[in-house]
Amino acid sequence: MILPFEPYNPKWKEQFEKIKSELALRLKELQPRIEHIGSTSVDGLAAKPIIDIMVGVRNEEELDVVPALLAGQNYVYYPKYNVDMPYRRYFVLLHDAPSALALPEVIDVQDEIPEKMHDHNLRLAHIHVIPTTSENWTRHLAFRDYLRTHPSVKAAYQALKEQLVQQQWETGNDYNDGKDAFIQREEQNAIRWYKENEK
Repeated sequence: MILPFEPYNPKWKEQFEKIKSELALRLKELQPRIEHIGSTSVDGLAAKPIIDIMVGVRNEEELDVVPALLAGQNYVYYPKYNVDMPYRRYFVLLHDAPSALALPEVIDVQDEIPEKMHDHNLRLAHIHVIPTTSENWTRHLAFRDYLRTHPSVKAAYQALKEQLVQQQWETGNDYNDGKDAFIQREEQNAIRWYKENEK
């Protein structure tokens, strides 16, 4: 598959703010923190045009409240990934309702992921629900802020992405694996920097 890959677009911020408002309304009983993460959150960085959003809840007990609050409309919930990542609940926000696309609203552990779900053009956002006390919450914020404030690291990441996107990939996960070594190295630098600069 050829992945969609676009130069930085300021509209990504607008898309995030719109989705954030909807999430804040639907999840208001949890009083979540909602953050724009990933490449679309970094000015000047090219990316797949899918908004990555991290929703912070207070504890792990609140994780399982979220699926019912986001059920229906354009959200697809993936309990399939809960075994490998029990600290997270993952959703894909589609441009159209799953029912209109003949897709399931829930993809469970035993389910095969429908081929159509690999079509990145159907996806508006990836939503990761994580407790704010988790090291994964800190990791994502640290990497985002590190890229925003370290132009040389952002440029190196951009160059890697441009190289990888020229290749053919079976899925977006394979493309992500190609970035893994860079991200793991720079995330460690980012976490140290973030903790040193925390107020």
